Amino acid sequence: MSSDRVIELLQKAYGDEMETVMNYQTNAIVLDGVRAEEIKESLQQDIQEELAHAQQLGNRLKQLDARPPSSAEFTARQDSLQPPEDSTDVLSVIRGVLDAEGDAIETYRALINAAKDADDPVTEDLAVTVLADEEAHRTEFRGFEKEYQND
Repeated sequence: MSSDRVIELLQKAYGDEMETVMNYQTNAIVLDGVRAEEIKESLQQDIQEELAHAQQLGNRLKQLDARPPSSAEFTARQDSLQPPEDSTDVLSVIRGVLDAEGDAIETYRALINAAKDADDPVTEDLAVTVLADEEAHRTEFRGFEKEYQND
């Protein structure tokens, strides 16, 4: 049986993934300009991956006799990923993505440790796999940040 901490982190990660999907979708819609196209395409691709992460986390919660949080239990946290007032401010979206990915990486590392402590290798394996995806997203957006801040 998994620990309460594992359940708590799985639920946090699930909510964060769902919030990320919403913010990526909104930013992919509202960004304007030729320079925004590559970022919009990347966000659209990442939406599917983030949604898959949420599904995996939700399924794991169910396997542990817990449940993913619903919208009524949700607390938004991604202030820096809100769409910019200036729809051509691509750099602020890139930095918001980096903040969200950094938070996700921190959560998944904590989940790995909690799962290890709870002797829950299935959750640990899931967290390691998703962590690798989040680190790849962060690397991609770090590259975008370098490119855009030099313009």
